[in-house]
Amino acid sequence: MSNAAEWVANFTPRPLGEYFDDALRLYGDKPATDFMGKGLTYRQLGHEVDKAAAGLQRMGMKKGDKIGICLPNTPYYTIFYYAILKIGATVVNFNPLYVEREIAFQARDAGIDTMITLDLKVVYNTVEDVRKEGAISRIIVCPMADLLPQPKKLLFSLFKKSDRADIPKDDAHIFYKSLTANDGKFTPATIDPKEDIAILQYTGGTTGVPKGAMLTHSNLSANMEQMKCHFVGARPGEESSLCVIPFFHVFAMTVSQNLSVLIGAEMVMMPRFEMKMLLDTIKRKKPTLFAGVPTIYTAINNSELTPKYDLSSIRICMSGGAPLPVEVKQKFESLTGCVLVEGYGLTESSPVACGNPIDRPGKAGSIGIPVSGTEVLFRSLDDPKQDVPKGERGELCLIGPQIMKGYWNRPEETEKTLEDGCILHTGDVGYEDDDGFVFLVDRIKDLILCSGYNVYPRVIEEALYLHPAVAEVIVIAIPDDYRGQAPKAFVKLKEDQNATEEELKTFLKDHISKIEMPAMIEFRDELPKTLVGKLSKKELVEEEAQKRAMADA
Repeated sequence: MSNAAEWVANFTPRPLGEYFDDALRLYGDKPATDFMGKGLTYRQLGHEVDKAAAGLQRMGMKKGDKIGICLPNTPYYTIFYYAILKIGATVVNFNPLYVEREIAFQARDAGIDTMITLDLKVVYNTVEDVRKEGAISRIIVCPMADLLPQPKKLLFSLFKKSDRADIPKDDAHIFYKSLTANDGKFTPATIDPKEDIAILQYTGGTTGVPKGAMLTHSNLSANMEQMKCHFVGARPGEESSLCVIPFFHVFAMTVSQNLSVLIGAEMVMMPRFEMKMLLDTIKRKKPTLFAGVPTIYTAINNSELTPKYDLSSIRICMSGGAPLPVEVKQKFESLTGCVLVEGYGLTESSPVACGNPIDRPGKAGSIGIPVSGTEVLFRSLDDPKQDVPKGERGELCLIGPQIMKGYWNRPEETEKTLEDGCILHTGDVGYEDDDGFVFLVDRIKDLILCSGYNVYPRVIEEALYLHPAVAEVIVIAIPDDYRGQAPKAFVKLKEDQNATEEELKTFLKDHISKIEMPAMIEFRDELPKTLVGKLSKKELVEEEAQKRAMADA
């Protein structure tokens, strides 16, 4: 095990609301948020947080209550996030693009009564359907137009009426203006950081029913501090963070929002990823920090618009959610002059557990070194309680102050995932080299068993990324009459590039073994992605299963 960093020994877990209070004290007059050109200082944002907290308490919300946030990146998210935490309640994050069934399931599982959302049809209508179904009782409605500066606000009111929902005026709907029509005086909750749950963060459910990871104030404050240590060179009170990936995703919540509050950075919020809007925002605000996923960096690299913009303000970037191809990292760094490092984490680790160093060279293909205070273990795939020697492949396990308390109302799942209540089994296979850098090979569940050999899709994917025509790759297992299973690759080519299956297989002969060679390579115009832009295997696995079922019928 690696030694815990010294700061952990001296670290006192704190309620997250105290970090926000520190930001007001230290950075009150500095910009806190920018949304489409309209900004708030930390002091202005703090006034809104206090009024929202007072309004929630006057609604009867109290310590221990679960409150849903179903919002894209807007100042409303940050306002309610900290307001909820200050009164001792728990934030339950909802993806605004979820369908009714998904929102209703999560609302019932978490036991929430009240949901916060926008007055736009695309978000509100689904939440209202969930309320009518009986999964929630009340909706706090936030007006989109009030976030926009003039003349954008005027344009929105004149030309976007069709996008705005028709909100009933009844007891089930509370409007933001009425909720916050108070003096901002509320009773702060007494919080035990190690025990009280700050966030109930649901996993994606790709391996079954979604589970709510219980992240305490201590878990999240530890990860904030760990990120501050990791972002060497970040200047408190002087940075500007480009917030593109959604705050309801745990990576953005911690690295884009909470770290910004800790170091007094301005949060430049974008409600969605759209290339021209992104580049225009960079031109207008000149952000210095940028947390993203590989598909966003790839899109910027490949966009025909990018050469028209100056991206040199960007200094430090962290990529998460999926492996970062080396060529993507190198090209983005050459475009911006920044340092782009690959990080790694899980919902269950708040989320960041490892990251390549910012102040010295990392290693290609590595997820980096454990962040401060985090220990890594590698356990045998045959005996999950047996350590494997350094350099050998095993299941990556984590120990650290950011590891979740457990899964909400799922003691059996908690016991499977948290050994002795503190060792997190990640389900990822990898190894640690002699320099302490961690390399992942694949997910345990994604292993392909070819003639008794373990074949790792990630190895094949990384080899295909080396081909100059390849933009994106997903490799999955398909049944094979002879080998049991075989790899199949799905490939999206770069614009104006061509390649055939035979050409790619010939290329792969110098990069992977015969046993790893894909049985098939299928070209697609687009590959499926999650709502935060991460390449998703689930849809392709289901598609192949349906093909087999139809063939067998």
